[in-house]
Amino acid sequence: MKQMSSSHMDNIPSTPGKFKMEKSSYIQRCKHSSSVAKLTFFVFLSLILVFFFKSPSTSSSSSASQYSASSSISSDLSRRSLKTSSWGGLAWEKRVRSSARIRSRNGFSVLVTGAAGFVGTHVSVALKRRGDGVLGLDNFNDYYDPSLKRARQALLERSGIYIVEGDINDAPLLKKLFELIPFTHVMHLAAQAGVRYAMENPSSYVHSNIAGFVNLLEVCKSANPQPAIVWASSSSVYGLNTKVPFSEKDRTDQPASLYAATKKAGEEIAHTYNHIYGLSLTGLRFFTVYGPWGRPDMAYFFFTRDILKGKSIPIFEAANHGTVARDFTYIDDIVKGCLGALDTAEKSTGSGGKKRGPAQLRVFNLGNTSPVPVSDLVSILERLLKVKAKRSVMKLPRNGDVQFTHANISFARREFGYKPTTDLQTGLKKFVRWYVSYYGSVKKTDQ
Repeated sequence: MKQMSSSHMDNIPSTPGKFKMEKSSYIQRCKHSSSVAKLTFFVFLSLILVFFFKSPSTSSSSSASQYSASSSISSDLSRRSLKTSSWGGLAWEKRVRSSARIRSRNGFSVLVTGAAGFVGTHVSVALKRRGDGVLGLDNFNDYYDPSLKRARQALLERSGIYIVEGDINDAPLLKKLFELIPFTHVMHLAAQAGVRYAMENPSSYVHSNIAGFVNLLEVCKSANPQPAIVWASSSSVYGLNTKVPFSEKDRTDQPASLYAATKKAGEEIAHTYNHIYGLSLTGLRFFTVYGPWGRPDMAYFFFTRDILKGKSIPIFEAANHGTVARDFTYIDDIVKGCLGALDTAEKSTGSGGKKRGPAQLRVFNLGNTSPVPVSDLVSILERLLKVKAKRSVMKLPRNGDVQFTHANISFARREFGYKPTTDLQTGLKKFVRWYVSYYGSVKKTDQ
């Protein structure tokens, strides 16, 4: 692996200022098409939880994905633990306080979970650049190459951001962080990602995406003051929905994968904690995020690797030769959406676990609104890499992947001016430039 240089910082998005908008009175609550559908989903969720408590606990904190590969991913559960590093002590507390110190007028103090992940890294740097206090939390699990996460950690440290090494299921650690820092906001991006990996290690999804989320909310509900929470849901919640583009008002009770089911469960859990404890919660449904410092399990990433190595790449097609397409969204646009949601998040209304009034509950699509066939993605990479890809066309497997995704972003545009500006050609050009700089034109070992 090539050594990083300061030039890599150029690949981090510029920081938008805070949105100066009046707080919206609109509160979007999750709706179901029928009581039967709702009952069916909760029965399904109950079965997931029963399975979890009979399974070994695992953990993860990485970003969300739509089109992912599980090959070469370790399933050795013994390598995943609840507490990945010791914490505490005066020196440790000093680093935590220094990282979370607000450096701008009216700035926020933000706990970013999954900070060493793809989206977490970019969001953390953007927040820090505009003067917010930022403290990261990540368990550096081995779902994909941990060295890439460590490289992101080094990048964040150069920006003055400290990442506490720990797990979101570690309640004593979370409570300690909230004792040290009165966080105004939590950007919850830690999750077990990947649609297909759920077939290999399902308990890790329940442990991180459900149990971990509940543990975080339990700590946040008891904090005084309670923070406003923005968290990563996923476009995968639309599941088998065939109405396009996907709208936040569409039904989301037909998940096509366990990953999608856990994210849908997260949205229902968010509703519960908002209703009972007055936590301000905003869910963000990401649509296939890509860009520099991305995840190696994403198609655009391993396509680039394999094209350069002369390996065959799988191009999936749906039944009757149907096109598989994704609403690819560049990381800079996702960061703008994350900060927009954070800046328009209203304060939680509870204190010490007691609700004192109605609290804000929202969910937004963050996509690009321009679905692109995966075959076109490959063609763009061929031009940028100047290498012809060896394509292997095959049927879309029944492993949770869906045929297409397409975001309706009118709600996010109305609420905080979300407007993606990067097309796939431009975004992939930036990614390829980073990839070649980081790995070299031909990577000698598998990632």
